[in-house]
Amino acid sequence: MADEPLVLGIETSCDETGVGIVRGHTLLADAVASSVDEHARFGGVVPEVASRAHLEAMVPTIQRALKEAGVAASDLDGIAVTAGPGLAGALLVGVSAAKAYAYALGKPLYGVNHLASHICVDQLEHGPLPEPTMALLVSGGHSSLLLAPDITSDVRPLGSTIDDAAGEAFDKIARVLNLGFPGGPVIDRIAREGDPDAIAFPRGLTGPRDAAYDFSFSGLKTAVARWIEAKRAAGEEVPVADVSASFQEAVVDVLTRKAVRACKDEGVEHLMIGGGVAANSRLRAMAERRCEDAGLTLRVPRPKLCTDNGAMVAALGAEMVARGRSASAWDLSADSSLPVTDPHVPDPNAHTHSHSHSHGHSHDHVHELSRKNLYA
Repeated sequence: MADEPLVLGIETSCDETGVGIVRGHTLLADAVASSVDEHARFGGVVPEVASRAHLEAMVPTIQRALKEAGVAASDLDGIAVTAGPGLAGALLVGVSAAKAYAYALGKPLYGVNHLASHICVDQLEHGPLPEPTMALLVSGGHSSLLLAPDITSDVRPLGSTIDDAAGEAFDKIARVLNLGFPGGPVIDRIAREGDPDAIAFPRGLTGPRDAAYDFSFSGLKTAVARWIEAKRAAGEEVPVADVSASFQEAVVDVLTRKAVRACKDEGVEHLMIGGGVAANSRLRAMAERRCEDAGLTLRVPRPKLCTDNGAMVAALGAEMVARGRSASAWDLSADSSLPVTDPHVPDPNAHTHSHSHSHGHSHDHVHELSRKNLYA
């Protein structure tokens, strides 16, 4: 469909430099340069290292994506970039690059929300999002339950983690078990050899008086670490596979239980799961079973689209263009704590034409505006 918006998306919220190109709901290119190996020896992401890696990877990754998509930069209808939340320095590299390309090409710029992008990426796999969509987002930095009546303008947080995110807990337990970084994929793999019922680890915030949709993994993490320490102190061998499986089961049980409950309470028939931890095989299996039992349709993108990538940013950018949402101003800044209630950062001075399916501003007009704003 040549009349669908062609958008390039840039994602640099953490340690992946992602550049995606999307036409409407069709993925044309998804180029990723990861700096995860540079952080492994520190046991976690080092912001300064991540920012420098983004700087080095940015131009080659954009060139690779354009080549893969078989399009010229001048063909683009817009450039989208993660404006937040994320690591401030890392975000700034992406925002600066997006501004430079958008300005040089005379294209509208869209600063979008990282979390809303994780939801929107599912359109590339399963077609248009149902409205409203219930999304469970689980990653190294986030565990959130979100209701999205309109992914471009209306995203409502129902619950989130009050301490550690799910992915963070995986990393910390992997460290205690000496399994390396990042912990999620390793624990997922080792847990397949273990018994998920071997050790009864606690399920956080599941009591009758607890917040229905909030998550807590700090107590679980402490309980697992203490259990391991007790074994080691007694000179006993730690059953790594059983610990991994039982810990993973505790996390996944709580995530899926609360997500299904939220769908029922809100009368929503679809559950979408996104974020890096959505690649976890046990989470997918349990979510599938529980959704089936509850009569819900489960939507989970393929693992490569669950982790941070540019395709998800491009997907949300394309939706912004298609719905006539206003572009961002040229003084767009990175916001490390951008609230999920802001799916994008519009130009405060622009008049929005909601749901117009034109491609928004004429490029000349955008270029003219940019020159004025740049020197204002």
